Amino acid sequence: MTIVRRRATPALALAGLLLTTAACGSGSSTDDESPQGGSSSSTSSGGELSGTVTVFAAASLKKTFTAIGTEFERTHPGVTVTFNFAGSSDLVAQIQQGAPADVFASADTTNMAKATGDSLTAATPANFASNTLEIAVPPGNPAKIASLADLARPGVKVVLCAPEVPCGSAAAKVEAAAKVDIKPVSEEQSVTDVLGKVTSMEADAGLVYVTDVLGAGDAVEGVEFPESSSAVNTYPIATLKASKNAVAAQAFLEAVTGEPGQGILAAAGFAKP
Repeated sequence: MTIVRRRATPALALAGLLLTTAACGSGSSTDDESPQGGSSSSTSSGGELSGTVTVFAAASLKKTFTAIGTEFERTHPGVTVTFNFAGSSDLVAQIQQGAPADVFASADTTNMAKATGDSLTAATPANFASNTLEIAVPPGNPAKIASLADLARPGVKVVLCAPEVPCGSAAAKVEAAAKVDIKPVSEEQSVTDVLGKVTSMEADAGLVYVTDVLGAGDAVEGVEFPESSSAVNTYPIATLKASKNAVAAQAFLEAVTGEPGQGILAAAGFAKP
């Protein structure tokens, strides 16, 4: 399998998109078109929004959502966007326990279903992106990883996400599809923790998302593998019933699902849901 070196170009692409999408920050969805339309009315201008919007988002969304949040604040100067990035399973557990949040964006539909099952969401979640797994290896690929099966070789130090985390669930699916049994040296609670083990040379390889390899630039190399198509993760987003700023939360959701967010997500390597 060919090794694909990912260079640190996404930041430039994101910067360009922020400039070209500056006029589109509030999104273009209408109430009757958006699955979230019932939670609050659409805003007509940035000046009407104020206060803080707290967004709980999957760790793999950190770079893109930070960029979307920056553009959202520029378009709506009265609003401050704060983020809590972590594994989706940890985030939904925090929400279930009453942690204050306005918006939840999960890296899979399974953890979002926990929130909807407990009637914590304000309306039907909207799918806004998808992602697939890729093998991340240190520069130079010291362990000579060329396929998913190589991760099961004796002596290869592999790091995976824990099974309850979306990237861990996806890893289990690709292992089953390839009939490969990987014995990880550690299981992490977020995909960024897996990537960190690889970039620090604590592991020979890790299963992360395509977007994580792309975003890491020259810090890692990526190895694509055909079995990744058996575990495509769909990312849903929803406003929450307990939100203290429902109108601004809805506007942020529309920025993610609309023109500004979709352009930033595409530049980072996310696919359509």
